[in-house]
Amino acid sequence: MTDLTRLTISQAREKLRAGEISAVELTDAYLAAIDAANDKFNAYVAVTHDKARDMARASDARLAAGQGGALEGIPLGVKDLFATEGVHTQACSHVLDGFRPRYESTVTSNLWADGAVMLGKLNMDEFAMGSSNETSWYGPVKNPWRATGSNADRVPGGSSGGSAAAVAAFLCAGATATDTGGSIRQPAAFTGTVGIKPSYGRCSRWGIIAYASSLDQAGPIARDVRDAAILLKSMASVDEKDTTSVDRPVPDYEAALGQSVKGLKVGIPKEYRVEGMPQEVEALWQQGIAWLKEAGAEIVDISLPHTGYALPTYYIISPAEASSNLARYDGVRYGLRVPGKDIVEMYESTRAAGFGDEVKRRIMIGTYVLSAGYYDAYYLKAQKVRTLIKKDFDDAFAAGVDVILTPATPSAAFGIADKEMASDPVKMYLNDIFTVTVNMAGLPGISVPAGLDGQGLPLGLQLIGRPFDEETLFRTAHVIEQAAGTFQPQKWW
Repeated sequence: MTDLTRLTISQAREKLRAGEISAVELTDAYLAAIDAANDKFNAYVAVTHDKARDMARASDARLAAGQGGALEGIPLGVKDLFATEGVHTQACSHVLDGFRPRYESTVTSNLWADGAVMLGKLNMDEFAMGSSNETSWYGPVKNPWRATGSNADRVPGGSSGGSAAAVAAFLCAGATATDTGGSIRQPAAFTGTVGIKPSYGRCSRWGIIAYASSLDQAGPIARDVRDAAILLKSMASVDEKDTTSVDRPVPDYEAALGQSVKGLKVGIPKEYRVEGMPQEVEALWQQGIAWLKEAGAEIVDISLPHTGYALPTYYIISPAEASSNLARYDGVRYGLRVPGKDIVEMYESTRAAGFGDEVKRRIMIGTYVLSAGYYDAYYLKAQKVRTLIKKDFDDAFAAGVDVILTPATPSAAFGIADKEMASDPVKMYLNDIFTVTVNMAGLPGISVPAGLDGQGLPLGLQLIGRPFDEETLFRTAHVIEQAAGTFQPQKWW
């Protein structure tokens, strides 16, 4: 029998339904893989062996009775940002030490209702603040990919680095992730996986630990486009507990795969040709254009004139919202508590010890831009620029563009503890240069692997769609995937 962990979700689904394998067998294969390799990657911060086997046994019973759900028996990893009832949920932060919620996030509830099996909680940048998964209280995650002929460790991207690494290393069939400024798409690009950030409001944010509430959105990371489509169908829903979730039908995304892109208008924004972008990223972009043109799509040049302001705008709005959201972590009711002579000292000591450097940096930036005398100069101005960024996209779509093609990242994965990145936060923030605009405008975006760089590391292309038109993204991404093929790291672990 083939290694069960190498099956895609769609392949495993067919074998489970046909009775060729059992959910317990599949789950045990993944648990064995995690136990053997997680110390190499640090992808999981908690593994739920007993819960996974219990859920798998229940799946087998439902399959035997002909009552299997859409994801019956499929083992998934869950980013540590999603509340999982009675299970470690800490946003990979010291300040939430020992927190096990008494409730389940809406997205994970949807997955379990469809029969998915939980393998455990995945590592991430603390409170989703980072582009390399190096800010986690539990230490960095290692990318399963290495440069040809090298054994140097690379970052998996962030903040959903544990999700991307676990999927790429065959430690789960798929994973939940979240994206505030690129935290699904950038790690997907760095690990040769597929990641989609759906439209804002497509998935409920209830039970997901908040970073920046107007930007955060849940989505899946998977091994191929079909698996991502299957997962998003289960994750998406309207939710009365989240007033920003949108009440509109969730399409069968899988049905969009294989449909022709003939006549589809694909926009190429000139502003995404940034200074210093490696030639191989530009070459890959041109290759993506050629593939879509061969498939019958019409390529049109477009302008998104406010793109250059997106990164500074994002790094005003997101820290401002983080400053507000993270005020609740004070050591009083749950998580870490550092004693003090009075309640103020207890607050200060708990927050000083509980938050990492990057989280403190963003809280301080956010508090500053919201403070009296600076609110108008920074936060209000940033909100106005955000409106202009959204209008750029609206204008492009109004002119008939169906989908926009860009690079996903400005480079392939860089090294862990990269001195240049570590010494200059702005260089790290530039990793989000192609992705933040999508969050600012609330649009869907998908990263699909499209090739390897000169060092044998994966590179991704990004497709950006109209609001709630994820179907066109899946359809177009599938064309790129068919042309490029899928990518797997050479096993060294």
